[in-house]
Amino acid sequence: MKTSQCAAILLLSSAACLGRSVCTAQTPVPPAAQTPAPPAAGPRSATELVQLANGNSPDLRTAIEATFSQKDLEAGTAWSGHLHDFFFAIRASSRPTLRIDDLAGPAMQPFPSNDLWYAAAHIDRLGVVHSYRYQIDGKDFGGSLDVPAFTELSYAMAGVKQGTLSPKLTITSKIYDGMTADYWIYVPDGYDAKVPAALMVFQDGGGYIHREHDSQPLNVIDNLISLKKIPFMICVFVDPGKIAGPPGNLTYEFVKAYSDKWHRSMDDSMRSTLYDTVSARYDHFLREELLPEVTAKYKLRTDAYSRAITGLSSGGICAFNAAWQMPDLFSRVITWVGSFTSIQWKETPGVPDGGQDYPDKILREPHRNIRVWLQDGSNDMEWDRYGSWPLANVRVANALKLQDYDFRFSFGEGSHNPAHGESQFPEEMIWLWRDYDASKTEQTYQIEPYEKTTPPFRIAIVNRDAN
Repeated sequence: MKTSQCAAILLLSSAACLGRSVCTAQTPVPPAAQTPAPPAAGPRSATELVQLANGNSPDLRTAIEATFSQKDLEAGTAWSGHLHDFFFAIRASSRPTLRIDDLAGPAMQPFPSNDLWYAAAHIDRLGVVHSYRYQIDGKDFGGSLDVPAFTELSYAMAGVKQGTLSPKLTITSKIYDGMTADYWIYVPDGYDAKVPAALMVFQDGGGYIHREHDSQPLNVIDNLISLKKIPFMICVFVDPGKIAGPPGNLTYEFVKAYSDKWHRSMDDSMRSTLYDTVSARYDHFLREELLPEVTAKYKLRTDAYSRAITGLSSGGICAFNAAWQMPDLFSRVITWVGSFTSIQWKETPGVPDGGQDYPDKILREPHRNIRVWLQDGSNDMEWDRYGSWPLANVRVANALKLQDYDFRFSFGEGSHNPAHGESQFPEEMIWLWRDYDASKTEQTYQIEPYEKTTPPFRIAIVNRDAN
């Protein structure tokens, strides 16, 4: 999705707006002596690439080509970051100009007789997403709206032991008529079978379990437990289920009809059926089928005060829906780019039953004792037949505010992916579990005083006339 085609939303009044920040980018100053090339071959980290650039190393070109794909280099989407160190590279026939957060970045450096350009940059603000783009011959090219700058809490910290991730486990559901779902159980270091642990459930869980692929949640959990910023918790990472029939099976027939109608794959349609449907069916799957599998292996706390749930996109509304439908099961929620839209809407006269109805449900239905962190960005997806993701999240945030919920809304300029949410994951977790007391089993959540006195979120149309 091109930036110029995005229908953007600008928040004018948001106490909790933690989106892109202005960063400083500067041309590195080469040291007097060359920095030795790292001994390892193959892809290099951002820090290693910056060191090679600063040291004028003859190995830099080889390192760039070993780190980034030709596709990304040619598309202007090759970048790498670690803490404050960022590295950008591009193939271009004429000199590209780099802009970071719409400010002039460091000058792109060329290789002799080559169309490969690079720049090392220092980005000041961590725990947010940044953007970058190139200008070539006066035209914008490449770049990204979603460049996360992780804090040290998102990386493996010295002295912090890693926990144990189970092998892939599979459950067969009766609630969903033979659906199978894969899941993993993560047990941080220090588990005591005599002490019930808190619990956190991640939707689309398989996307968060691979540390080697720059997925940060496991590091964050380890670090924050070690620092006593969050309680000891066991985490369940569950993937959307799959269903293969047979014909006549009610769940299969529903998913097949949805797949045929909207030309979506069966797996995608099953995920939407699970996650986007505003009902308690998926919550019963968690309560009655999945979590008993976990409690058979590990001792868990049963109070909602000690349980959290999170998800991305359709998984985001799924997480919110689970706490809304069963606040006695989960009371803490993080939702990234949540799909509070009409994806699984069906016409039931007099009954709100689509994700787009949640703002009204929050305003009209009895108050739930839940604590919620929402995140979204103004360039979140195109505006399609389901509605607008950014506007939907703004509406949910305002409804929570008007009903005095304990919530936080982080709104930036990113698109539909986990970059912004994951960059803030340490902050989100600390906020979500703040004032947790293991001696308690309940707490009445209250809106924060600062949020209470801050005006509702407002918006302005900023690019309706863009091509």
